[in-house]
Amino acid sequence: MSTAYEIPEVIDRREGPYGEVVLRRHGELLQIIANGCFLMDTSDGRSERLLVDAALRALDDRPEPNVLIGGLGVGFSLAHAAAQPRWGRITVVEREPAVIAWHRRGPLSRISADALGDPRTEIVEADLVAFVNEISATFDALCLDIDNGPDWTVTEDNGSLYSEAGLASCARALRPGGVLAVWSAQPSSNFEETLENAGFQQVRTEEIPVARGVPDVVHLGVRPG
Repeated sequence: MSTAYEIPEVIDRREGPYGEVVLRRHGELLQIIANGCFLMDTSDGRSERLLVDAALRALDDRPEPNVLIGGLGVGFSLAHAAAQPRWGRITVVEREPAVIAWHRRGPLSRISADALGDPRTEIVEADLVAFVNEISATFDALCLDIDNGPDWTVTEDNGSLYSEAGLASCARALRPGGVLAVWSAQPSSNFEETLENAGFQQVRTEEIPVARGVPDVVHLGVRPG
């Protein structure tokens, strides 16, 4: 049944460390809203799955690669990664305690319960920008889905992640030959150049067709070996 004319129901509303986060039900869909900005819902998950798949394809035949997923969201990226036996350690960094709680004990557990029970999975409550600045050469893949794209961030502080300096920090978190995959709700005209200036190679953009409007995309870059 269509949800177009239904009024969303607020399931939970919390004040988090970065502002208000809300979980809503809109018909059969669950939606996450941060400071009044729509982030994502449970309508599809195709984009999140392609984000993970694109990163895995770029790693060729590397055995049991470790992946860092930036943003738990509604759980599609985590669930898809955990459903693939080829991945090794799966680390998810999420800065909102409410989102983690909604997965562990709330309505979003219907998507992520199996993945959270997977021994490869680790959930880290942290700000991704700070996290990548503190680690080095740890992961084979870094999948970012914490904003609506490089040009449409949830908070102003996130903008630093998509700068040359921020992307250089992402590169340092990757092992040689590791891949960075960044989801975006629309193509970013300058982002490929910024990735190259930050030292990434094999930079490209994969489109994800949507029912209406501009395609979603995944921007990809590889840390030199």
